[in-house]
Formats: sequence, structure tokens, C-alpha cells
Amino acid sequence: MNALHELRTVRPASVDDATRALVEGGAQPLAGGTDLLPNLRRGIGTPRTLVDLTAVAALDTIAPLPDGSVRLGAATTLAALARDAAVCAGWPVLAKAAGLVAGPTHREAATLGGNLCQDTRCVFYNQSDWWRAGNGYCLKYRGDKCHVVVKSDRCYATYHGDVAPALIVLDARAEIAGPGGARTLPLAALFVEDGKARLTLAAGEWLTRIVVPPAAGWRADCAKARVRDAVDFALAGAAVALRRDGDRMAGLRVAITGTNSAPLAVPTGDVIGRPWDADAAQALAKAVQATGNVLATTVAPVKYRRRMLQALVRRLVDDLWKQP
Repeated sequence: MNALHELRTVRPASVDDATRALVEGGAQPLAGGTDLLPNLRRGIGTPRTLVDLTAVAALDTIAPLPDGSVRLGAATTLAALARDAAVCAGWPVLAKAAGLVAGPTHREAATLGGNLCQDTRCVFYNQSDWWRAGNGYCLKYRGDKCHVVVKSDRCYATYHGDVAPALIVLDARAEIAGPGGARTLPLAALFVEDGKARLTLAAGEWLTRIVVPPAAGWRADCAKARVRDAVDFALAGAAVALRRDGDRMAGLRVAITGTNSAPLAVPTGDVIGRPWDADAAQALAKAVQATGNVLATTVAPVKYRRRMLQALVRRLVDDLWKQP
């Protein structure tokens, strides 16, 4: 680990003050710090200012709305999200996803916004500074080539967040603050399939809240594969939401994580409107395979992660389909 470089910390109390602080060059948001601070200790990134968002008014609240939706503050801890009574009752897949992140002590500090906006990573990028320097760094930081796909002009570091797939299949929306004012977008549109670019946020923009609509007949669940049952990032992960109408699949949403540079929704048009049977399962498996771009970004073999991703999705759909 490297010693932290000299930097300053500011702690704004309002969204407007936080936005003004983040517009300054070299500023970076800080909440729980469970992802950012280890990277800084590895010599990854040299922000001049950390903007501590934990004092921004109402940014850590979970607020049910009159239409049955719920608004989640970006500074809400994952532990609070996992045990909130309203979330557990109305959106249990979200509570489950939050509870799958890292370990209990991490979840007490880590925030919803930080988990969603976490850095992408790979076995070349997330190493000590001396190791990365000895390998000429990489396209994501200080280098000019991707070690995963050597001749590529884009970074293939992968996204491993657990909460994003659950929110995507729940059709959640993200509220963004920035120097140009507030805007709202589908959560899936927050991400870009490029390990270096990562997010679609403009300079000075930051995630303030997530709004999750009522479940309205959708059943949802999530799962992840990892080496250990706690602490580890997903080697492959998935969330599924479905609506069943008799013997017909009335609606199906699938999102994956741990395999691509962003959490991605899987096209499910070939499955909707038909029974969930072996042919439908095969069609969905092909869609999952086509969406998941599994490369050598973790210590686990590519073939294992690819097969595990398909198996996770199949099991989730099977179990949700059988629910009364």
C-alpha cells in the first residue's frame, strides 16, 4: 500500500453546495469510502479534493412515496437498505442484493450510491503501484494498452456491483444533480460499457437518489457466484424479475453483473408471451451468452464464469416461475 497523497476534504450540507464543490477540478465524491480509499492507497487516482457527501441533508433516507414507490438516498448504507422494513416487504430482492455485498462491517459503511458507482476492476488494474508500473500500467490508468484485450482501444475492466442488477430489473430510475440542474434517467442508462469511462455522468454531476416503482405483480430474485460466501466480488451475478399469466410468461427482465464493464439488461423478447419450458430456457441462455462478454479479468476461468452466469439466470427463472 502507498501512503495517501496530500489532499483536502470538504463536507457540504446541501445538494447545491456539494455540486459546487464537485465542479472544481480534481474533486471526487466520497461517502463510505470502502471502494475509493483502498484504490487511493494503491496509488490509483490522485484527486485534490474529496467531497464528503454524508452530511448532505436527507441523502441517507428511505422514503416511501404516495404512489407506492420508494425513494432511496444515495448515502443510505447497504446495511440500512438490507434491513429496512418497507424495502424488505415491497422489494425483497433489493434487500437481498444489498445483503450480498462484501461483509457485515463493509455494509455498515458502504453506501447505495457508492456501490452503484463503484470503480470497474480487473486482475491487472487492482494491483500495487510497483506491480502496475512494472507492467507499463494499463489503458484504464496511466498506460496505453488494455492487458485483457491487448490490441483494444477500450478498457475491459469489469463491473462487479450487486445492487445495480436488482434495481435494473425493478425498473428503477436515478436522480442526478449537477451544474446544469437536476435530471432523471433509467438506472441502466447510468452506466456505459467501457471500463474506463464507466458512467454517463458529466463533469460535476453526481447520483443523489434512486426511485423504485411499486412491484405491481412482478416477482424478483438475485444471485451471485463468488469464491467465498462473504467479502468477495461476484465472479458472475444476475437478477431476474418476471410476471406470470397462467402458463404464459407475461413479462421478464434479466440483468447481469461481474462479466462486463457495466451491469447490463439481457434482451428477453424471445421468451415473453410463451410458456417457460426447455425451448424458452434455451432461447434465454443464448441471449445471456450473447450479452455477457466474459474475459480474463478475474482469477476464475472464463469458461466457468460464462457457464455459471447462464446457470444462475436459469435457476432464478425456474424458481420464480414455480412460485404460487
